[in-house]
Amino acid sequence: MQDASDLAFFALLARSASLAAAAAELGVTPPAVSRRLAALEARLGVRLLNRTTRRQSLTPEGERYLEEGGRILHEIEQLERSLAASREAPRGLLRINATFGFGRRHLGPVIADFARLYPDVSVILQLTDRALDLTATAMDVGICFGTPPDARVLARKIAGNRRLLCAAPAYLAEQGVPLEPRDLAGHQCIVIRENTRAFNNWELADGAHQLTVKVRGALSSNHGEVAVDWALAGHGILLRSEWDVAPYLRSGQLVRVLAPWVGGSGDIHAVYPQRHHLSAKVRVFIDFLAERFAGFRPEDAEGPAPW
Repeated sequence: MQDASDLAFFALLARSASLAAAAAELGVTPPAVSRRLAALEARLGVRLLNRTTRRQSLTPEGERYLEEGGRILHEIEQLERSLAASREAPRGLLRINATFGFGRRHLGPVIADFARLYPDVSVILQLTDRALDLTATAMDVGICFGTPPDARVLARKIAGNRRLLCAAPAYLAEQGVPLEPRDLAGHQCIVIRENTRAFNNWELADGAHQLTVKVRGALSSNHGEVAVDWALAGHGILLRSEWDVAPYLRSGQLVRVLAPWVGGSGDIHAVYPQRHHLSAKVRVFIDFLAERFAGFRPEDAEGPAPW
């Protein structure tokens, strides 16, 4: 900023005994200082400094330029210190996006604990049925499942998560247990409309093979928790994230089917725009997430996370 540089230059001149002394402090020649002062006075259209071979003194315009310019320099210094501090200490508004179910059940409690530790950070948690475009919506952090789709964002894995096929024991007792993926075509399947892809095409893998199965069913929803409720009520087979159905699998209210087949990658990532890669509030929050979910990242990438 040229104006700020000129202010700083003139402040140095004003506290120096002579142009020669100012030149020595700046590491330049006295003629160079004289030329710069003349150029500054020409730009402003006023004389700032009375100078003779023996002494120099400020003109009234110079005194005003020094006084008001000093205040401006101080404000600039304070601004720069504030910006530098914001890189070191988390503060300000943090906007986070997550899906309804995961956000309410898992992310909400984490944010509550984060807020106690970092009271200078204000958090807005926006829950949606699908991940938002962080750049277009001015979000700082998003939680996404599977491979991050956008090359404009940075991503950090915070938890492992499989998509499991499961159903209520009552449904399986009545309709039978599928023995291979193609048997799903003969079953009622509860489908979740989570994105723009064909919602009734389930991509499955068993570690050695991958295939796509087209399924059908009387019930579908864009809300995962509703779909889980339908599965619990015995309406069909569900393909759902392990973070959501693990408690029901442990209790026996749901039963896994077609193991070891699982749905497409469902690992959970914190994503954030590249412009935030040095933001303290973003960095600290993602570190906090990673620490809280450390137990959900199994060392064996093929093994289950303990949801």
